[in-house]
Amino acid sequence: MIIATTETISGKRIVESMGLVRGNTIRARHVGRDIMAGLKTLVGGEIDEYTKLIAESREQATDRMRDDATRLGADAVVGVRFTTSVIIGGAAELLAYGTAVKLADGD
Repeated sequence: MIIATTETISGKRIVESMGLVRGNTIRARHVGRDIMAGLKTLVGGEIDEYTKLIAESREQATDRMRDDATRLGADAVVGVRFTTSVIIGGAAELLAYGTAVKLADGD
């Protein structure tokens, strides 16, 4: 399965658009991570705990989007975007979405 942020895929021709596909995950912060992050804000630098949390969330949302496209019989997902939103204090959603397509070799 090809996943692309572009609207086209080099060397391939889109022969069918199969519609919107998406995957999401909602994650809550962890008290232990919050304590470590709070300490890190005092001295500056990257907050590794949150970097890992968002990376895991992005991968899970992408996997779920890919599964959605696979169920439709798609070869690729184009125009992929990511968005986040706060659900409640301490919990956020990460959403991956794009357009599922069928491909043929380019002309």
